[in-house]
Amino acid sequence: MGEEEKIMAAGKKMVRVREFIMEDLPAVEELERLCQAGLSGDNAAGGGGGKKKKRGMSLYAEQIGDPFARVRHAPDHVILVAECGDEVVGVIKACVRMVTRGSSSSLRKTKTKTNKFVKAACLLGLRVSPSHRRLGIATELVRRAEEWCAARGAAYATMATTASNAASLALFQGRFKYALFRKPRFLGHPVHRHRARVPRAHRVLQLPPPLAAAAYAALLPAAAAAPEFVPADLPALLAHKLTRGTYLAVERSPGAGAPSSFAVLSVYDATRSLSFRVGGAPPLLRASLAAARALDRRAPWLRVPSVPDVFRPFGAYLLYGLHMSGPAGAALLRTLCRHAHNVARNNPACAVVAADVAPDDPAAAAVPHWRRFSCDEDVWCIKKLTSVTANGNAAPAAGDDDDWTTAPPSSVLFVDPREF
Repeated sequence: MGEEEKIMAAGKKMVRVREFIMEDLPAVEELERLCQAGLSGDNAAGGGGGKKKKRGMSLYAEQIGDPFARVRHAPDHVILVAECGDEVVGVIKACVRMVTRGSSSSLRKTKTKTNKFVKAACLLGLRVSPSHRRLGIATELVRRAEEWCAARGAAYATMATTASNAASLALFQGRFKYALFRKPRFLGHPVHRHRARVPRAHRVLQLPPPLAAAAYAALLPAAAAAPEFVPADLPALLAHKLTRGTYLAVERSPGAGAPSSFAVLSVYDATRSLSFRVGGAPPLLRASLAAARALDRRAPWLRVPSVPDVFRPFGAYLLYGLHMSGPAGAALLRTLCRHAHNVARNNPACAVVAADVAPDDPAAAAVPHWRRFSCDEDVWCIKKLTSVTANGNAAPAAGDDDDWTTAPPSSVLFVDPREF
């Protein structure tokens, strides 16, 4: 793609799509503010305010800091902007990375536990200025992003939105023929001032990144359901400066002859790139929570479970790579979640510990969470990409003898916190 290219006429001005330059940063940040994103962070039409379409409180999420933060980890990444005159009126981010797609049908027939890797694109952060909607700008941004990804060998493109975001679903499922794919659950729990109690019968060990990578390499393919979306660069994620640690929980004295049980998870600091806020709370609830915080400050020995001030922007620690095994696995995973809570207490910017899991993942029942800080509206969509051959004909962007878009869902989804 050239540095600048005409795409359409919007009113009396020509709109162009080009790659992001640092001089665009203030305009892109303003688009983020105008098109406030919902919990999944991707509002395709950029409008409607991203809050959940429910009465009562709603959870908002906003991207902060480095505009490339969600895509920079991938070797191939880009930000495209739509420009009308001298004004940036639209933006989209994209990256291409290698991920597992679970067990393909050919592998399932042989009953192997080998994960199949595939090159997949991730489209993120589509925003269009409210003053320039319904002009086809979002459509052109998605089309150009898909072309960019297909040219780099991506076999599939994925995106995330919410079930209530009709505009996003109409664009991706309607115009671009994306298929509804997976529906992860977001489970959040507030971080209290008091340490969570860890059972004496459990022992928590921190694994150094090389050992953590080796553990995941052995555990994930051997899981009952081969996990989807595990990144090929998992060792780099585990060693990332924002990964606060990988933790293993075991029983101190398992019964004689009892099968071994364990649980493992990793903790990622998202406070520098992601900001949450709760809106729509009634004044009485705000006042009661403020009173609980005041009481907790004055009488900490009462151990009042006061909730942080979530009506102002706050950060989160994200749990990923959750895995448990054995009869005590669920209890050990709950212990790890409590340990992660205690780790998060050391960061004043963190008010919530959260995890994204598949709805059928056994780990979902073991993760402590509050309903008001959780969400089951997120949906992932997928599309098989095509590229244009030298003779101008459409062809699959990458060889794949098994269509992932129609594969039954795995009960284990690996949600990369760098893309959240």
